[in-house]
Amino acid sequence: MESFTKIKRKLRRKTVGIAGAGGLGSNCAVALARVGIGKLIICDFDKVTRANLNRQYYFNEQIGQQKVFALADNIFFIDPYVKVLPKNIKLSPANIKESFKSCDVIVEAFDKAEMKEMLIETVLDEMPEKPLVVGLGMAGWGKNEIIKSRNIDNLFICGDEETEISPELPPLAPRVGIVANMQANQVLELLLNQ
Repeated sequence: MESFTKIKRKLRRKTVGIAGAGGLGSNCAVALARVGIGKLIICDFDKVTRANLNRQYYFNEQIGQQKVFALADNIFFIDPYVKVLPKNIKLSPANIKESFKSCDVIVEAFDKAEMKEMLIETVLDEMPEKPLVVGLGMAGWGKNEIIKSRNIDNLFICGDEETEISPELPPLAPRVGIVANMQANQVLELLLNQ
């Protein structure tokens, strides 16, 4: 087992892209910052709302701020040596490759199924050499035993792959946090085993 110092030394040279700064993205970014990742490129265009506070890594006084800038501030307080490049943009097939070209790994962290699909298809088609870690199935509560991870080539899936967000099954902090941390753990496995 490597010492934490050696692990941090390896991670300081790595860059991770995160598509979405909501429940998955904000919690995954914080987990990666806590282990000393070198650089995070975080893309989102949304603002922090009160409704986000039940599962996203933001605070009451950040309501109304752009998520990418609020998250960059929060990460600075955790580890000022983690470089955060916040990109206040809506990702599309036209800008994904440019946004994440310098990344060692890309994390998909969108709420909406059509955005997830768009990112997955774009990365697999245009950047097949980049590992892509996605979150799929984290709505509701309980059922820890069905949350898992698996991979298909360079696509790594974390979640139960079943539960979709709905009024009856909202995204709640415990399951969202579990999947976000699984994504961060998968990123570490990829980066530390390269």
